[in-house]
Order: sequence, then structure tokens, then C-alpha cells
Amino acid sequence: MSYASQVSGIFGKLGVELPGAGAGLEVASPIDGQFVATVPCADAAALAAAIERAHARHRAWRNVPAPQRGALIRAFGDKVRDHKDTLGRLVTIETGKILQEGLGEVQEVIDICDFALGLSRQLYGLTIASERPDHKLRETWHPLGVVGIISAFNFPMAVWAWNASLALVCGNTLVWKPSEKTPLAALAMNGLLEAAAREVGIDPEGLSEVVVGGRELGEALVAHERVRLVSATGSTAMGRAVGQACARHFKRSLLELGGNNAAIVAPSADVELAVRAVTFAAVGTAGQRCTTLRRLFVQRSLHAQFVARLRAAYEGLPIGNPLEDGTLIGPLVDGASYERMQAALAAAKAAGGSVHFGTRVESAGVGGGHYVRPALVEMPAQRGPMLEETFAPILYVVPYDGFDEAIELNNAVSHGLSSAIFTRDLQEAEIFTSARGSDCGIANVNIGTSGAEIGGAFGGEKETGGGREAGSDSWKSYMRRATNTINYGSTLPLAQGIKFEI
Repeated sequence: MSYASQVSGIFGKLGVELPGAGAGLEVASPIDGQFVATVPCADAAALAAAIERAHARHRAWRNVPAPQRGALIRAFGDKVRDHKDTLGRLVTIETGKILQEGLGEVQEVIDICDFALGLSRQLYGLTIASERPDHKLRETWHPLGVVGIISAFNFPMAVWAWNASLALVCGNTLVWKPSEKTPLAALAMNGLLEAAAREVGIDPEGLSEVVVGGRELGEALVAHERVRLVSATGSTAMGRAVGQACARHFKRSLLELGGNNAAIVAPSADVELAVRAVTFAAVGTAGQRCTTLRRLFVQRSLHAQFVARLRAAYEGLPIGNPLEDGTLIGPLVDGASYERMQAALAAAKAAGGSVHFGTRVESAGVGGGHYVRPALVEMPAQRGPMLEETFAPILYVVPYDGFDEAIELNNAVSHGLSSAIFTRDLQEAEIFTSARGSDCGIANVNIGTSGAEIGGAFGGEKETGGGREAGSDSWKSYMRRATNTINYGSTLPLAQGIKFEI
């Protein structure tokens, strides 16, 4: 059965309407490069209308008690749970990631819905002691309004859900521009949200609007005066443009951008554990995660042994159709990604690197897709393409001598998303996670750089954008704070002891 037919069947199972054939954006599967569906694109007028619907709905939605808003997210999470296998298959067909990772992404949606449901009863502020008698200071939190979401292809459901579940519980409404490479996942998610709203007696009109289009549509979304927060996931270049545009309009931006992530293998490391963790972090999702491990620093005494173990692991990686059992590496998302990978490998060779693998795999069992064996590159020093993020499965390995040197290497790039150290030395682990250690938003010990859980806030520093999504107090990004001073007495004492008598 063709993937186009499978997608049609998937939408039928979900009970969500799949747009009919006609003019619009043609979606192809990375698995074989073949046509899957056509999705209508929004123009400037359609975007403006969607934003106005979301704005109008926000004026009522903000008055709905937060626990009732949580009931919507609970119903949506239940629908996703009921369709987990179907949705996981859709993710794989549209992104090319292996089915286990597609299912894992859907589980992230379920998990963040559970988190947001609990949060709906915990949107709390502070009561602060006042210096004035019979006065009370109080901190309160209120919805922002319309939240614009721009998501990337590699996590077409989860990243939206991180934002949407929290934003909706906080009393906001949504306008979502998904990646042009993965609009089907967006239509499926939004369709299930609308169905969940109807089931719990909530009118879905204006709660979440999906608009499909290119860069110009995204720019218009960011610039619209009704949009009060833009949460954007993508490249640093895209995030810089979004951040500057938001600043011009004095609106908030929540940026989740690139990650040139590193790991350190210290002399005391559990080598067996480290090899497994490094391999998954470097090659999972065919290297197309923002948290993918791209730079590895191995203490010189372990370097030769560790590289040999990695080469053996890479040689045995099953590459092929991501829907088949046993496959660990699926295709790159498209030919442009493959070309960027080859250009980076050529630059690494020119910088003195020794490249292992990284070539096209023609015997993957599927024609038309861009399948490659992940590349392992031994570099004499951190330079050249190592200092830039290439969104492909390339792992650069460099030896180091002293621990302080390893920390400096970890921090010596412009991104600051995720990092890891493999060590049994308590002092090294504590230093790595301290203020003088890793400068990244995520600093792990004895696990890889990828695989974040929704209980902890996700995001990074420097050119990664500084945004935080999912757990901890990330909900505050979707609300505005007000400080209230309440005088319950009959006099009017002024702060700071000021006297002003009339």
C-alpha cells in the first residue's frame, strides 16, 4: 500500500478530515520521496482571519476557570493516548524517523498533557509582606492573548504540544504555523484537539488555528499586532529574525534554536555505558535533533580504544525503512540535508579530519530516500565545521588532556543547548554541573545529550535562544505578571515613609 493511501487511512481512523486534492503544498515522505498528500496553503488574508478568530476567542477563554481549561487538555491527551500507534506511524511516514521514535514523540504529547492538567490547578502567585500597616502585596498571573507557534519538521507533534497544552491551560489561544515539511502532523493534532473540545462541551472555534505556508507567512504571523508571544523552533538564523521582529513590536519571543552539543568521556567513565549513550545521542533521528550529540571529547588515554568501539557500533547500525522492525536509522528528511552533510564532511577533511562512513546507503531497501551511514570524524583539534551545527548524523571526536581543557572545549561554540559528561568521579560530575562547568541549558551526567523529559524545563543559552518549554515554571512564559497592592485599612500610609498631606 502506498504511503498516500496509508495517510488517508490514518486520518480516517483519527476521524479528522484530510484536505482533498488540488492546488497547495505537496507533501512527500522521506522514506521513498513519493507524494503523500496536498495541503492547502494560507495567504495573508487567511492568516489575518485566523488571528482575529483566535483573538476574539481569547476574550472569552481567559474567563474560563483554569481547571476547566485543564479538562480540555485531559480530553485531548486521552484522544492522543487512544490513537498513539496510529499517530506514531504518521510521524514516521512524514518525518522519516524510526517508528519507535515516532511512538516516543506521541508519548511526549501524552506526557505534557498530563503535566498541563495538573498545572491547571497550580497557576499560583505570591503573597508578599507589605511595609505599610493594613496593606497586602500580591502577585497575580494572567493570560497573554494569542500565542503564535512556529514548529520544526523533526518533532512535528511534540514541540507544538509543549507549547499548546501550557498556553491553553494558561488561558491563551493559538495560531500554529507548522514546518512546510510536516503539515499533516499539524492537521492531525489540531483535528483531535477540536474533537476533544466538542466532547467536553467546548466550542473549538478560535482555540487553535493551523495555517500552512512558507517563510512569508511566518513573518506575517510574527509581525501581527494581535500575537503577543511567538514561540519559534528552528535554526539560529530564523530565531534571530524572529527575536528582532518581536523586539520591534515589544512582544515576547520564546526561542528554541540550534544545538552544537558536546559530551566529555573522562578517564573513569563506564566505557560500555558511554558507547551506547554516545551512539544513540549521535545517530538517533538520523542526527536531526536539536539535542543530537555532535562533538565528543575523549581523554587521551581512552581515545583510541573508544573510537574503535564507536566504529564497531557504527558499522553494525541497521539502516533502512523506518517502519520496519529492527531499523535504527531512517532517512534524512530530504536531499538538501544530504548535500549539507556531504559539504560538512568535505570541510572536515580539509581541516585535517579523518572521516569514517557518512556515505549514501543505496541498499536500504527503499528507493528515493536519502539514507546514509552516520559519520564518525576524528579531528586533531576543534576547528572548521565542528564549530557550526550541521543538522545531520556527524560526530566529531577530539582527544583532550586535562579536565579544565575539556570544559573549555565544551563551551567554545556559539550554541548552548545540551551537554553531557561520562565519569565516575564525583568531583568532575559536580564541577560539570556547576557555575564554572557546562554553559548549556542542559548538563547531564552519565547519559547522552538527547532524550529530555517534560518534567524539566527544556531550552538553552547563547545562540540557542534562551527559551524554556515544558516543565518547571515554564508556564510563566505564557502569562503576564501583575503586582497588586491592597489597602484594607482606613488610612493611606505611603511607601518609603513619604509624607504627602493635603
